[in-house]
Amino acid sequence: MAAAVAMRGGSSDSGGFDKVSGMDSGKYVRYTPEQVEVLERLYIDCPKPSSSRRQQLLRECPILAHIEPKQIKVWFQNRRCRDKQRKESSRLQAVNRKLTAMNKLLMEENERLQKQVSQLVHENAHMRQQLQSTSLANDTSCESNVTTPPNPMRDASNPSGLLSIAEETFTEFLSKATGTAIDWVQMPGMKPGPDSVGIVAISHGCRGVAARACGLVNLEPTKVIEILKDRPSWFRDCRSLEVFTMFPAGNGGTIELVYMQMYAPTTLVPARDFWTLRYTTTMEDGSLVVCERSLSGSGGGPSAASAQQFVRAEMLPSGYLVRPCDGGGSIVHIVDHLDLEAWSVPEVLRPLYESSRVVAQKMTTVALRHLRQIAQETSGEVVYALGRQPAVLRTFSQRLSRGFNDAISGFNDDGWSIMGGDGIEDVVVACNSTKKIRNNSNAGITFGAPGGIICAKASMLLQSVPPAVLVRFLREHRSEWADYNIDAYLASALKASACSLPGLRPMRFSGGQMILPLAHTVENEEILEVVRLEGQSLTHDEALLSRDIHLLQLCTGIDEKSVGSSFQLVFAPIDEHFPDDAPLISSGFRVIPLDTKTDGVSSGRTLDLASSLDVGSATAQASGDGSPDDCNLRSVLTIAFQFPYEMHLQDSVATMARQYVRSVVSAVQRVSMAISPSQSGLISGQRVLSGFPEAATLARWVCQSYHYHLGVELLNQSDEAGEALLKMLWHHPDAILCCSFKEKPMFTFANKAGLDMLETSLIALQDLTLDKIFDESGRKALFSDISKLMEQGYVYLPSGVCMSGMGRHVSFDQAVAWKVLGEDSNVHCLAFCFVNWSFV
Repeated sequence: MAAAVAMRGGSSDSGGFDKVSGMDSGKYVRYTPEQVEVLERLYIDCPKPSSSRRQQLLRECPILAHIEPKQIKVWFQNRRCRDKQRKESSRLQAVNRKLTAMNKLLMEENERLQKQVSQLVHENAHMRQQLQSTSLANDTSCESNVTTPPNPMRDASNPSGLLSIAEETFTEFLSKATGTAIDWVQMPGMKPGPDSVGIVAISHGCRGVAARACGLVNLEPTKVIEILKDRPSWFRDCRSLEVFTMFPAGNGGTIELVYMQMYAPTTLVPARDFWTLRYTTTMEDGSLVVCERSLSGSGGGPSAASAQQFVRAEMLPSGYLVRPCDGGGSIVHIVDHLDLEAWSVPEVLRPLYESSRVVAQKMTTVALRHLRQIAQETSGEVVYALGRQPAVLRTFSQRLSRGFNDAISGFNDDGWSIMGGDGIEDVVVACNSTKKIRNNSNAGITFGAPGGIICAKASMLLQSVPPAVLVRFLREHRSEWADYNIDAYLASALKASACSLPGLRPMRFSGGQMILPLAHTVENEEILEVVRLEGQSLTHDEALLSRDIHLLQLCTGIDEKSVGSSFQLVFAPIDEHFPDDAPLISSGFRVIPLDTKTDGVSSGRTLDLASSLDVGSATAQASGDGSPDDCNLRSVLTIAFQFPYEMHLQDSVATMARQYVRSVVSAVQRVSMAISPSQSGLISGQRVLSGFPEAATLARWVCQSYHYHLGVELLNQSDEAGEALLKMLWHHPDAILCCSFKEKPMFTFANKAGLDMLETSLIALQDLTLDKIFDESGRKALFSDISKLMEQGYVYLPSGVCMSGMGRHVSFDQAVAWKVLGEDSNVHCLAFCFVNWSFV
């Protein structure tokens, strides 16, 4: 082996050469093929070994015995660099392919629009000429013929006319999907690009509500059509879809008569159903089309038991156009055009039924996102936790969502019936004695007597409460609203022993909550996770028994970039072994914005002081001048909790359920007041930093102390002062944390990157202590350097792993800690800066 050395940080084109730092800059280290093979195997097991690990490798591998530790370090650095470059190259190639396809799509759309404009100009000129050469009477007659509206609903009583209805539906659908039959406008907040779901538009000034989307998916057209026709698999609001009749159309296509039911989004409105004709055919260019429209009559209606719970809505010509794409994949056009009969709901909730944007968010873009998700899972790009198959985890998400929707809607034909109240109608309690919990063997769990499920639910109007912020708070701070004894009671339903009412086995919630992510959708708009709640028994006899509770949890809309029609937190207790056929009893929260003009505007807002950093001063935020949309935002919150019961305990469980939901409602009201933009800002910011200097002063002390101890500037523009300096510190890319200078250091401030790393908010930051975010080795490394920190004022920490407030592991390349000195030169707190952190 030819050994040589070179400059630091270099890399070579061959896997057998590397440069080494600190020595002769003109030479390289040449590795033998056997050495490269050994190093590659080591890289697969540990791509970023620590110094001690590298020393161990040299001792355990004789073939590497004559290589310096610094050379091994540089080899791993260069290997990681090459790996990163290959991944980036693959990503850029994929983006280029997608941009090429989207560019072709936009050029075709532009060409169609130009032809449409030319045709309209020609027709306009011809019409003007006719108007000048005819009489007023003829003009009036002509107008009466033109303005006669067609019959919007078609009768299916005459089978011979179904083909003509199908062909007419086909023509009208294509005119919406690829033409200008509807005045389309780009949906706000949905700009086309390589990372976007597609090109999304909503209707302007047409009958009903309509949305159109076009995107590229890496699936074959036949597979796309198969997925889209199975609407309940991707449209969470679809309760059922039944094909009553199917027959060939005579031209290679098929005609189906379909009855579909949709869930009610909240307890305050009835559900919707549709009776439609669905036509599937193939065009001459190989494109596949599925188009659909409503039929008149009561065909396929609901059962008599639940007839009063549905309002018949109308589907105007809608559907899917799927074209094969050069190089593989498909270009998908989706049109959803509905008349949801808004007159049948209270006026305050009518925006849910009169907004094309809501249709785009709930149906149109959801379909495209689901196709992208399936494409990534099929290609193997998605790897989920616990070794679960994507289809299994997707089924869990669907079951959680369906169980929650069933609880909210409470359809009579599912066995639900309303129970008598206590004179106060704030909480609705329903009973279902036909619904059974299933265990692994698909047999009903044995209770002391026959039982069922009781559901307690309520809806309330929220004012000036950002939905995403509320749902994130409910997710991250369960102890603020939940009763651990109730969770224990619900979890006991999964065991073979009989259920007992809370209080018989007193428990105490330790406050610990660990979240294990399982799966998420492409754009993180939906997250599936397992939550472990740490409990403690209050009796000595049960002290040795584990009282932890596990929940399967589905979060929707909590991502900062989420722009959705609803924000949800749905959960169900599960057995710790978590089998694929685990029984699920869904409960949770759903927040639906009513003012669609502000959908998603507040979703990225961070609690308290964070909200003021982007709009100016905290005072302006507190007065409502910073974000007027936040202060005028209205939304409807729906809460539903399900409780299994034994027959002899039905009344007791119903009373307990009603009281518990009332306590949850009260807790949510308190939280809503705390996070409302009109209530937060400067007051909450001062509460977070209680006993500490104002945020701007603290930012100045942090930066000055960093320069004093390390001799370099923390920020590029250190001459800034006041709120300008605070804003720069807030947006610094590295995670900066401050903790109290006490025996048990408690975090008191973090910039945005720090809050993201810890997965918490400024209010909840005080719940975290310094020792909680480090593992055993991290704590040892920190405590061993405490004396050095106190002596010289700062200390560098090597690369390692810490933990977020949600229990996730976070790796970082380097960290530095320093003492923050005040005006009196006394130590006020400690500051930490974590460089290049990322979730493992």
